Amino acid sequence: MTDAVAVINSISVKYGERRALEQITAVLPSGAVGLLGPNGAGKSTLIKALLGFISPERGQMQVLGFDVRVAPLEIRRRVGYMPETNAHIPGMNAVAFVAYCGELAGLPRAEAMQRAHEVLYYVGLGDARYRSVETYSTGMTQRIKLAQALVHDPDLLLLDEPTNGMDPKGRDEMVALIRDISRQRGLNVIVSSHLLPDVDETCDHLLVLSRGRVAAAGPIAALKAHRRRVFEVRVKGDGERFAAALQQAGMDCHDTDEDVMRVLVPEGRGSRDLFEVAAQQGIQVRHLRASVPSLEDVFVDALGAR
Repeated sequence: MTDAVAVINSISVKYGERRALEQITAVLPSGAVGLLGPNGAGKSTLIKALLGFISPERGQMQVLGFDVRVAPLEIRRRVGYMPETNAHIPGMNAVAFVAYCGELAGLPRAEAMQRAHEVLYYVGLGDARYRSVETYSTGMTQRIKLAQALVHDPDLLLLDEPTNGMDPKGRDEMVALIRDISRQRGLNVIVSSHLLPDVDETCDHLLVLSRGRVAAAGPIAALKAHRRRVFEVRVKGDGERFAAALQQAGMDCHDTDEDVMRVLVPEGRGSRDLFEVAAQQGIQVRHLRASVPSLEDVFVDALGAR
């Protein structure tokens, strides 16, 4: 695919006796792609493989048209990487650190320093750019990791848990930055997260990993549209027993932040089946209505398929 930023063909990665990725095949299109999965699903491993930091035991990958095995340095010149863990250099202030990262990516020193000032203002650290990075809060540290990933004006940005540890206000601001980067500035972005709202608010395409395998992939709108029917249900009685009975009847369910279950019903079945299960379990249904499929429903359905 000419518009793909990454093509992954039968990639497997093994750490000792544990398989982190097993026969991963996917095409990541241009734009904003969400890499979603629970902790330990293989998201960070896939990112490191795409960057050439680790070598798969089998399979092939291309990033921005380059073979990862053949041209990992060329790929890293064109990619900005925001790691999940902190990676600053002790004793350096923010502008010196970001400029140094720009030089490592191939920018001349003067241009790297100019770009460092620009991107630090862009991510909201302009007033703190001369402070030592060690004095930064968690939210500020996340921002400087984004700044160093942007400093060399990459063609693709890889963000690994970009809102990790941030408070709600900081998280909202980071999400807004990612949206601006992808939608207003036209930069290709891959957002790896275990937080569904981060992906739902920033991405148009999705790759869901579960236990090192692909559980779902495609445009988010299409994945939502092709899910099973969804009902919101509130009951009086033993909700856990009701949920277990629904599972046995082939209907998946998960809780929301409120006292409501979201029940995914297979094609050809409907609300009558929910009431029948409730009656069998002696559960009283207090509220039931059809709902629009959400990304959480896609995620639950995909993991259930594994």
